[in-house]
Amino acid sequence: MGDRANPFLEPSPLPFGLPLFALIRPEHFREAIELGMREQRAEVEAIATDAAAPTFENTMAALERSGAVLRRVLPVLANASSADSTAAIEAIDTEFAPRLAAHHDAILLDPRVHARVDALHARRDELGLDAGARYLIERRHRRAVLAGAGLDEAGRAVLAELNERLSTLTTAFQQHLLAETADLAVHVDDERGLDGLDAGRVAAAREAARARGDDGWLLTLVLPTGQPALAALRDDRVRDRLFTASRSRGCRGGAHDTRSTLLEIVRLRAQRARLLGFPDHATAVAADQTAGTPEAIAALLDQLSEPATANARAEARELRTIAARDGLREPVASDWALLADRVRAERFDVDLAAMRPYLEADRVLRDGVFHAATLLYGLRFRERDDLVGHHPDARVFEVAEHDGEPVGLYLLDLYARDAKRGGAWMSSLVEQSELTGESPVVVNNLNVPKPPAGDPTLLTIDEAETLFHEFGHALHGLLARVAFPSFAGTNVFRDFVELPSQVNELWLLRPEVLEHFAVHHATGERMPRHLVEGLLASRGWGEGFATTEYLAAAVLDQAWHRLSPDDEVDDVAAFERAALAAAGLDDPLIPPRYSSTYFAHVFAGGYDAGYYAYVWSEVPGADIMEWFELHGGATRENGDRFRAEILAPGGSRHPAESIRALLGRDPSIGPLLRRRHLA
Repeated sequence: MGDRANPFLEPSPLPFGLPLFALIRPEHFREAIELGMREQRAEVEAIATDAAAPTFENTMAALERSGAVLRRVLPVLANASSADSTAAIEAIDTEFAPRLAAHHDAILLDPRVHARVDALHARRDELGLDAGARYLIERRHRRAVLAGAGLDEAGRAVLAELNERLSTLTTAFQQHLLAETADLAVHVDDERGLDGLDAGRVAAAREAARARGDDGWLLTLVLPTGQPALAALRDDRVRDRLFTASRSRGCRGGAHDTRSTLLEIVRLRAQRARLLGFPDHATAVAADQTAGTPEAIAALLDQLSEPATANARAEARELRTIAARDGLREPVASDWALLADRVRAERFDVDLAAMRPYLEADRVLRDGVFHAATLLYGLRFRERDDLVGHHPDARVFEVAEHDGEPVGLYLLDLYARDAKRGGAWMSSLVEQSELTGESPVVVNNLNVPKPPAGDPTLLTIDEAETLFHEFGHALHGLLARVAFPSFAGTNVFRDFVELPSQVNELWLLRPEVLEHFAVHHATGERMPRHLVEGLLASRGWGEGFATTEYLAAAVLDQAWHRLSPDDEVDDVAAFERAALAAAGLDDPLIPPRYSSTYFAHVFAGGYDAGYYAYVWSEVPGADIMEWFELHGGATRENGDRFRAEILAPGGSRHPAESIRALLGRDPSIGPLLRRRHLA
């Protein structure tokens, strides 16, 4: 049975089953995955060969209970490969990605298991089940059918080969991008090149260089095209270097070029879709989302593109006027953020740099993010210095109800490092389930530059908003109360999963929250009201750019995945240009939020043919934000209702049912158009 010292082989004795990070070594992953696959295969074989007629307990509940060791090890491996990757972790990822894909396919597509599920599905109205159990049968059956359970043996063999190869490729894409992002960090020899950055950002750049054993300063890259420092750097040459580095990821040639990888991913996804009876991958994906069809997705993107690009053109004219007045060059893409901040400063008296001293990270977390959760849900947070996270920077907090009843654990890993992929995300390390008796352990990963020891971590307003956003996902993981692991937390439709996080952004600038945390880190003075009012007044300005860059990325995702297996693409850049031109989004001043060669969401992150989900979920999300504002903001009454109808159900019912239960109606696009100033 393996080395019992392996911390994955038995449930963790730590509170809430927190993984025993202090004891985990790379070899433990390999052993636990091998054992976990063997154990789950044996469990599923017992289900498949059970001589008794299928019942909910001996089939559905048994499937849900299976794979306990894998449930412990795989989330920890996924977090390690994203947040603290090493050569050993990458090797394990590369080795097991195709094998795990084959393992999961073998279970989902096993014709004996599917026959049992199919029999239950046919009789689901006669079984006397509660709504959650009935929905589990329906979701499992639909997933299996759409995944290929109806294929013959030869078809299933081809499908298994495709899925294994795709798993290998998406893992490779992530690893190549991680290496590229580290390699392309911009080194600055002369501090004058950093003119415009505040002292904290300059110190963080110095610290980043020292961490690599270099002199000078290092501007590291975050995942999107636009890098935060572009809004402040005054030196055109440094700004251009940083922007070029960001745009060059994955398309420079060499060992970490991602173009051939993504082209093969696209081709194989199209082949798999045809095998499953769909014309393309986008159609296959949409069939099991709330959107339903690529045509519905295209209709929403088209509805937003014209007003977004019109606003963006007006914003660009204003930038050109500012640049000409100040004797600056004709604006290029790397100038947009800098000039946009000048417009905000002049038109709305917004000084984003002046806000940073009032956004000290720990204060934002405790007196902002946590405070909002207390106002809304009565939650209490206590830092557990006695518990060890996955990295020395990771902090562990115990979460409890207002009456002290335990909820789970929340981990925050705030800082950027070379071994961490870009962007920000939430993951579940342990998922809540009544069936397994497990409570939730969730983690938020961000990429804030780490200051020198002893210096405060001062956030930009965008970083503060990102923290609120990602904590919305964490709340979904912490507060879902479901019977079955398949429905835990964020295991929902992809085009619904962003709704709780988008709604949680609302509290950043609501007065009952902002006034509680926006305090100068050195003087204790509250953020001046004129800074807040200016920011609120300026929120509409720049939405043309923000919406256009997002839509461009969403259109690229759909374009790649509307290809058939017969479509030949050999030039990634040319394909991008053509797709953006066809959508009217080919503005050289506004490149996509992600270009294909570093579009990790789509080629490594599970959002393939699904990047539209952010704006799709923002339609009901914006409507719910208006509902909160109309009903008095961050009150327990509002929070308890949102919790009961949106967070607590997890994936145990259709999102449309949850939204209607909260709003009393279907959502309207009007609030989204107003929120993005596109009406």
